[in-house]
Amino acid sequence: MALSYHMWIDGQWVSGTKFSSVTNPFNGEKLGDLPLASSEMVDAAIASAFATREEMEELPIHRRAEILENTAGYLEKHQSEFVTQIALEAGKPLKWATVEVQRGIENLKFAAEACKSLHGETVPMDASRGSEGRMGFWLRVPMGVVAAISPFNFPLNLVIHKVAPAIAAGNTVVLKPASNTPGPAQLLVQALLESGLPPKAIQLVYGGGSDVGMQLVKDERIAKITFTGSPAVGRIITKNAGLKKLTLELGSNSGTIIDESADLDWAVSRNVMGSFAYSGQVCISVQRIYVHEKQFDAFTEQFVSATRQLRTGDPLDPQTDVGPMISEMEARRVEEWIAEARTDGATVLTGGTREGAVFSPTVLTNVNADMKVVCQEVFGPVVSVVPIRSFEEGIERINDSIFGLQAGVFTQNLSHAFRAIRKIQVGGVMINDVPTYRVDHMPYGGVKESGIGREGARFAIEEMTNIKMVMIK
Repeated sequence: MALSYHMWIDGQWVSGTKFSSVTNPFNGEKLGDLPLASSEMVDAAIASAFATREEMEELPIHRRAEILENTAGYLEKHQSEFVTQIALEAGKPLKWATVEVQRGIENLKFAAEACKSLHGETVPMDASRGSEGRMGFWLRVPMGVVAAISPFNFPLNLVIHKVAPAIAAGNTVVLKPASNTPGPAQLLVQALLESGLPPKAIQLVYGGGSDVGMQLVKDERIAKITFTGSPAVGRIITKNAGLKKLTLELGSNSGTIIDESADLDWAVSRNVMGSFAYSGQVCISVQRIYVHEKQFDAFTEQFVSATRQLRTGDPLDPQTDVGPMISEMEARRVEEWIAEARTDGATVLTGGTREGAVFSPTVLTNVNADMKVVCQEVFGPVVSVVPIRSFEEGIERINDSIFGLQAGVFTQNLSHAFRAIRKIQVGGVMINDVPTYRVDHMPYGGVKESGIGREGARFAIEEMTNIKMVMIK
């Protein structure tokens, strides 16, 4: 049965007067009409969340944890419904949609556990002259209203990365998911409500970033914005948010180094996954692979061969490895970038073809650092393989980027591993794995134009609280 799209505002499901269509990116089939929030609806959602601040702040930590644990149980019970909705709306193959839901379940449990460890510390006041006879300690307290703006590529788990820590910290939430993949967020809101969340502690609104999103960004009742998207939009948010606290998870052109000592079989299998899972529409998708010249020919041959074995097509087919991109427009953009690269001398070793929104897994070589497919974020199933003369050159190439989210390093050389950890300018270094590796309780975030702040239950909860200092004489 098709999902009927509704917003959740001030404790009730509502529709709207203006609508957009939600479509299946694989076949263009219309999935439903999405109501778009008016300015008055957004204001009502913010007002309701703002008025519910004290109720959420007073909700005991054990109750917040219980709600999140109950929600995880709900997802486990209704897993197939979530998986199908992700596959239909996002075009994510069933195998990867299943992984996303399983991660979402675990992510809720991580937030419930981290919630129970929310604490402050004592401060030795008498370390300062004249402060004898005083006791000091600090607490973490909720911020108030958190605006969560999430993208299309992980329409469930990236919503959970924002909503679950906000609830764990005792905040209320106004959630605006991507308009082309709203269903998983709506199903999650339903799950939270049935799991005991106070009805007005969460609000769900739909609409564009330039109107609904910007209204959330500018409203002074919002204390915190957590956003995943492009650096361009991140800059706009930063300029318009005023004194709000921000977490911005932005773009990347993630790189991997294959050292001369690397285990090639492992490196090939992991980089194929890291390059083409969900058609490369992952912030930490492998986009640049720097291979030591002694390994280059062997790695490239194995990598291309393994890439050609990937099966493209209908995301609802359990055998599909690579489904459609989110839209034919995005697939056309990738096609244009590859055409530009070929004009400038790049060689397509495999792939490079498009059928509607489905873009074949593509491997390039003979690229240069100024090509869009190298220096910008492709956000598609495209990877460039580049020979390097030394490990040091690989580090320099990785760092030659405006981004700095995560990097992968494959080596059996311990000194090389530690040099990479020290010298690569990113938020996370994955030794003997791809930058695409992420577990949901680790601190996740980047440097440079990859953003500010960290996700991961404990770290997100800390970023969604304020420190209150207490001194007793």
